[in-house]
Amino acid sequence: MSQERGQRFLLDLPAVKNDLPYSPDLLTRLFRLTGEEGLSPLEAIAAAVAEDQGLSARLLALANSAFYGLQSQVGTVGRAVAVLGLREVRSLVLALGMRGLADARPLPPGFAFAPYLAHQLAVAGAARGLARTTAAMDPDDAFTAGLLHDLGKLLTALYRPEDWQAQAALAAAESLSWHEAEERYWGLDHGLIGGMVLRSWNLPETLTEPVNWHHAPLAAPGRPLPCVLASLADALAREVTDTPQPGIAPDPSLAALLGLSLDAARQCVETALADGDTAALAAALA
Repeated sequence: MSQERGQRFLLDLPAVKNDLPYSPDLLTRLFRLTGEEGLSPLEAIAAAVAEDQGLSARLLALANSAFYGLQSQVGTVGRAVAVLGLREVRSLVLALGMRGLADARPLPPGFAFAPYLAHQLAVAGAARGLARTTAAMDPDDAFTAGLLHDLGKLLTALYRPEDWQAQAALAAAESLSWHEAEERYWGLDHGLIGGMVLRSWNLPETLTEPVNWHHAPLAAPGRPLPCVLASLADALAREVTDTPQPGIAPDPSLAALLGLSLDAARQCVETALADGDTAALAAALA
């Protein structure tokens, strides 16, 4: 019966885009505009963002935050885009989408958004650090995939809270990792849920596939290395930030696929997270 519930949930996922705090077309436009090696005019990016007043205000606040240490005030969206960079704007828009979804519905008892977001940001930073050291994927795409890797957990909690609580109880009772409890409960995991939603938002495979396969990277069709990177970033971020989960530990064989020893990969992640380059984004979402 619970597997039938899972299949019905998958059918309902495309409707999630209607609950985003901005038009879902904005995401498609942003990814199209930033997907060509950043060659699209800044004016086009700024125009797309400026159509949403709330998003524009957040963008300006981020550009004017102390994290950027600018000598003069940023007063226009166009200038904010130039200061932040196209990929940073993209990540901010997606993070605000997650924040907006979480604000629109009550979360079930036991799901705390702040620790959830902290882990997303940690994995984003870890993934970008690994990507900068290897040739597995573009560092900015790695950051975005890390930021979204557990989107399916949030969606389950928001749209199927009773099922989320049942999975939480199963994970606790049998000391299972979350994805193992999901598979046991309804035959699918949050990677698939998140990946399907991102595909329904017309995001590219460079982002949807690492999200989809981050708990089974070697099963990923096509190019598995981005999925391997996302999986290792998840495990190492948990280790470095002392947020372990049963069944999730850094795998030396995954590091080897990226051309690294596990110690080298760990050092890479520790350095990336010590840099604090997610602090501005975290502050913008607080």
